[in-house]
Order: sequence, then structure tokens, then C-alpha cells
Amino acid sequence: MIYDLFLSAMNQGNKLLVVLLDPDKLDGKSIVETIDHINHSGADFIFVGGSIVEESVTDELVSKIKALTSLPIVLFPGNYIQITSNADAILFLSLISGRNPEYLINQQVKAVPYLNKSELEVIPTGYILVDGGKETAVQKVSETKPILAENIDEITQTAMAGMYMGNKLIYLEAGSGALNPVSAAAIKSVKKNLNIPLIVGGGIRSKADLLEAYKNGADVVVIGTAFEENSNFLDKIVKNEHIC
Repeated sequence: MIYDLFLSAMNQGNKLLVVLLDPDKLDGKSIVETIDHINHSGADFIFVGGSIVEESVTDELVSKIKALTSLPIVLFPGNYIQITSNADAILFLSLISGRNPEYLINQQVKAVPYLNKSELEVIPTGYILVDGGKETAVQKVSETKPILAENIDEITQTAMAGMYMGNKLIYLEAGSGALNPVSAAAIKSVKKNLNIPLIVGGGIRSKADLLEAYKNGADVVVIGTAFEENSNFLDKIVKNEHIC
């Protein structure tokens, strides 16, 4: 089971690295080269998803990726129409930092018929958007505001509420292309109060950013925009050094 891999890594103190691929931004012609870079990067998982993606695009992309890698493929959907049974698992996201019922429960209800037809492993995930210095696609689509980066208590309490609600993962996200990653103080505070794996993503553009997130408690770090802009990015910062 995919979740067992997250949980086992956390319990053993191992750090995991994820590459997030946005179907709307990935050039189909370069998919072979892209996956080859990921296969040689030391990444542990591939997440697939975006804020604005059509159903057929996700399904086609996941099928192509599946043929090119043995890495687990986990859906990170922006909405229910991005669900495809070709993946291994899905982060069943609830945007708990916002107050829009569409992304707290409505999208999840709409996803049920799709999930019932698939064999996807469903992983309940509390998704928390933290201000990363610019308006993100998630913010626009969900019509919600991120939690201000300096509101450490609110970020922490929201994460704890997500855990108490039964989520198996907490995902702290600064947003795609964020100017600033989630702060070390926020990561440290959240991790101190969780007993489930913590994922951190958004705005991580350097080896220093990556190691800082791990050092302060992230069990899983997600790289997205930095890899989109430079597929050699992971070659420079990972290799055998992503576990600190």
C-alpha cells in the first residue's frame, strides 16, 4: 500500500522526495526525457495533478508515465474530473485552510462515483494553503485565501484539526510558483504536533530550501515548478543527499 510507504518512512526517520507533474504544463513530446530525469534523480514518488486540467489529459499522461517508470504514481487532483484509475493512489484532498464548501466536501462527494469504479488507494489528506508571496492557481480556482505565513498558531491548529478529523496526511503548500516556501518555523511547529506524515511543497527552488524543509520536520518534500523550469534541477540537488 502506498500510504504504508509514507508511514514507514516517517517512523524510520527517512525522508521522501516527490516530483509533481502538472498535465497542463507538460509537453507530451518531452515526456520520455522528463521521466528519464525523474528515474535517475532519487525521487520516491510522482504526483500528477494541477488546478486546471481536463479529465482526458490526466488519464493520457498517467498512462504514458506508467509505461516509463516503476515509481508509484499518486494523483494530486485539482478537481474530481482529474481522477484516473491508471494511477496507484490518490490524495483525497480537503482544502481545510479555506472555508469554501466546494473544496471541503462537495468535490469529494462528486469524486465518489469515479473512485467506486477504480482500484485506487484513497489517502485522506488535509490540504493547507500558506501564503507564499503571490496569488496562486489554487487560490484563484478555490476562491479561498491562504493562511498568512506569520500566523504559525493558525497553521498549526489547522493541521491538528485535519489530523483529528481523520486525515492520514497533512500537506502544507505555498502554492505552485510561490515566491517563498513554507517557513521553517511553520514546518517545525506543525510537525511537533502531528503523529502522521507531513508533506511540504511550493516555492522550493534550491538544495538549501529542500534541506531546510527536511531539517525542520517535513517527511515528504514536493518539487514542482523548479523541475518544470529545469529538468536537470534534481540532478544538482539530490543524488544521494536528499535524506538528511
